[in-house]
Amino acid sequence: MSPQTPIISFLIILTSLLLCNGYYIEEPLHETKYEQFGHYYNPVHEERLIKEKHEHFGHVTRANNRATPLFSRPGGTVSVDDFGAKADGRDDTQAFKKAWNEACSTGAVLVVPEKRVYHLKPITFSGPYQPNTAFMLHGTMEAWTQMSAYEGDRQHWIVFDSVTNFKVDGGGTFNGNGKNWWQKSCKTNNNLPCNNEPRPTAVTFYHCNNLRVKNVRFKDAQQMHVTFQECFDVDVSNLVIKAPGDSPNTDGIHVAKTQNIVIRNSVIGTGDDCISIVSGSRNVRATDITCGPGHGISIGSLGADNSEAEVSNVMVNGATLRGTTNGVRIKTWQGGSGYAKNIKFLNIKMQNVTNPIIIDQNYCDQAEPCQEQDSSVKLSNVLYQNIIGTSASEVAIKFDCSRTVPCRGIYLQDVILEPEGRGDTTASCENVRYVNRGKFFPRCSP
Repeated sequence: MSPQTPIISFLIILTSLLLCNGYYIEEPLHETKYEQFGHYYNPVHEERLIKEKHEHFGHVTRANNRATPLFSRPGGTVSVDDFGAKADGRDDTQAFKKAWNEACSTGAVLVVPEKRVYHLKPITFSGPYQPNTAFMLHGTMEAWTQMSAYEGDRQHWIVFDSVTNFKVDGGGTFNGNGKNWWQKSCKTNNNLPCNNEPRPTAVTFYHCNNLRVKNVRFKDAQQMHVTFQECFDVDVSNLVIKAPGDSPNTDGIHVAKTQNIVIRNSVIGTGDDCISIVSGSRNVRATDITCGPGHGISIGSLGADNSEAEVSNVMVNGATLRGTTNGVRIKTWQGGSGYAKNIKFLNIKMQNVTNPIIIDQNYCDQAEPCQEQDSSVKLSNVLYQNIIGTSASEVAIKFDCSRTVPCRGIYLQDVILEPEGRGDTTASCENVRYVNRGKFFPRCSP
């Protein structure tokens, strides 16, 4: 036998193994670069265009450029039906727990079959789990209606806790079944006291890294529809979120203490903010969002109960808002501290929006009046560019900034907001230092 024969045989075996097993490399989440502000008029020299230096918005980056590919070697699928889920109106919670445990142990995809409605009490999906574990929702998961089921935790229905390299997909629906909860709110029933009794968020992603949520629906949440809390590297796309316009506190997407999140190509219509972004969030980008009904796209509220808030590097680029009570809004409480900075609202269309552009540093969402205080969350470096449409109220632009901590570095470029019907639109600008270029209507009064 030739001395080269063992080497040739080894190479043939190795090649065969590679061809049989194969491999799949998924492209990492795209990097998003935020543009710099560029050039603006100096408020002191309105007739002379000068260069201004501004902080860069930074990048939406991944924690690891060589992130673990999702579904590189699938471990099969696990159906909740195989573990006793009946979708007949009875409680399917235990079947989902058993199916999740099986998927975690084998690195499989948990499947919720289509055209079936499963009823669940509060449940948490958490690790540890084998790589490639994922969640494919084709059918409907509907919240248990009896409030007694939430006595252990009245703030959550479904929680994905500490999942990494994880994907939720499938075209199915999370139905919060929130009508009973809404009827217990003082915002819909004047005979009830406003005691801030907690109501469940429909779906919470907590402490998640390298997360993708796409092609799913959220409906009639008890309170917020979906929350991303203390997450890192999140890609959200093609969501449909719906609830009646009078359903209380039913924010569509809530972002809290989360960094590097992209929200895109989604339709949101609820009884509160379509998207709300609160303290601890950085590098947030929302693109191609359709909003209405609801309270618009909001940063805040920030600084409640004299707390410190930090929000930076937020971009909303490409949104259509129809019939909302607010358009793009920043809201902070008196007495807070910290900052909200480097914020861009670009390429936005308003249709019959009551408050198209609003900064409210005197926000007060309580029965008794809020006292003016010396401190406030500092707002700076905010750009409004290419925002057009109609206002349902006379005041289309409202900058109600703090007297002690005025808004600084507010830039407006090509902003045109006309009345929805007859009449005119005006701008109310208090304690704000702003500059503008291009078209700007209505203008702030001197």
